[in-house]
Amino acid sequence: MAGLRLSLVVMVLIVPWSCAFRVGPRAGSVNRFESMLRSPVELDDEEEMRNGTNWAVLVAGSNGYGNYRHQADVCHAYQILKRGGLKEENIIVFMFDDIANSELNPRRGVIINSPRGEDVYAGVPKDYTGDQVTAANLYAVILGDKNSVKGGSGKVVDSGPNDRIFIYYSDHGGPGVLGMPDMVYVYANDFINVLKKKHAAGTYKEMVLYVEACESGSIFEGLMPNNLSIYVQTASGVDENSWGTYCPGMDPAPPPEFMTCLGDLYSISWMEDSETHNLKKETIEQQYKKVKDRTSNSNTYTAGSHVMEYGTKEIKKEKVYLYQGFDPASKNFPANRAQAKGQMGTIDQRDADLLFLWQMYKRSPENSIKKTEVFKQISETMAQRAHLADSINMIGKVLFDPGQSNSILNSRRAPGSPLVDDWNCLKSMVQLFEAHCGSLTQYGMKHMRAFANICNDQISLSAMEDACTAVCGRESIAWIPRISKEGGYSS
Repeated sequence: MAGLRLSLVVMVLIVPWSCAFRVGPRAGSVNRFESMLRSPVELDDEEEMRNGTNWAVLVAGSNGYGNYRHQADVCHAYQILKRGGLKEENIIVFMFDDIANSELNPRRGVIINSPRGEDVYAGVPKDYTGDQVTAANLYAVILGDKNSVKGGSGKVVDSGPNDRIFIYYSDHGGPGVLGMPDMVYVYANDFINVLKKKHAAGTYKEMVLYVEACESGSIFEGLMPNNLSIYVQTASGVDENSWGTYCPGMDPAPPPEFMTCLGDLYSISWMEDSETHNLKKETIEQQYKKVKDRTSNSNTYTAGSHVMEYGTKEIKKEKVYLYQGFDPASKNFPANRAQAKGQMGTIDQRDADLLFLWQMYKRSPENSIKKTEVFKQISETMAQRAHLADSINMIGKVLFDPGQSNSILNSRRAPGSPLVDDWNCLKSMVQLFEAHCGSLTQYGMKHMRAFANICNDQISLSAMEDACTAVCGRESIAWIPRISKEGGYSS
């Protein structure tokens, strides 16, 4: 009898194993056996992935070859998501698309995002390009509003309640604003209202946003609710620059034929992390910690920035692949291997275009027309920057006590407070300034805090117009960003 019981036990142990490895119609049992070895968390994640769709919106908000790195960032992000299994119809790309085939590009038709990087441009969908890269189109795409998009592929985030959404933005920014090529800014309150509207529609399960821009924390500080099931990372705090990297003269440097920066520090930090880890095992929190360390440039914040978090931070516990997909080639990669230490070469985002112009100047033939034109462009750029700063400082002196104007224009509100209380006032103040003193440009976005503080001090629009008229005259100097015939960006 004991022998019989032993035989039954042996059969119970052996039969499931032998069945698991049958071939033919029952071969699917292998998957059932493998599932026995997975954790409940992994099984739950995979079940959720089957029940929902992954969406992504990738936005490069600049143009001009001097801003090469922003479109390179976005193209690189597309390749990561595509290898991760996201379908092309569910990835929506905004990029001006004037870089790959620029006459300044030494590798025509190719874009790279790191010194030894492969082409990241191939296969990228051109959903919204040129003058279609606008704040209005971005809002319509996120909301799934097909009737409101103007031009482009017409693709929108047509998501359902079980879907996850990943949004990545790379460009210049300023306090309370993100840039777009047409210089009609993405204002923080408008963007947050779009997210609230998306949440109210019940058309997603969870969302993750990564934002690369100067002062990008100011888009969410004091504005981003924690109950929208949206987790946000920003490259910098409310009053910090973000940084370009892989630039000429740095180590590592771009290939010698390149005159411009290839990437941005925060962006390459998260993307290179995603490419070197098994994203089914790495959590968003683990990625955040690695990216935070690298973006700080090994805690040298004078040449790095604080990666900030906003929104529903509980999402950090989830695996990265739920938003970025899973590349089967990474199956044997570690979950969270430490990245190499050491400082990266960096440059203030707002000075990267000047570095590009200087490189172009140095490489132009001596006594050539091209060298003269590039030098003129550099001089105009510096003159415009000085004009903006001088005009705003003088307007402050007209509006406030001259001895206090500087401290008022540059004051910071308490942590957790939004940049400004009246966003319509901020927009109006900017419009008045640009009408009399010229375009702020991508560089001038850094002065947004001054306009916000004028509003916070409850200065009237009529007083602001009088001050602008006194300082700059009644008509704008009509200086606008331009692309030189060589393709260089003048900011």
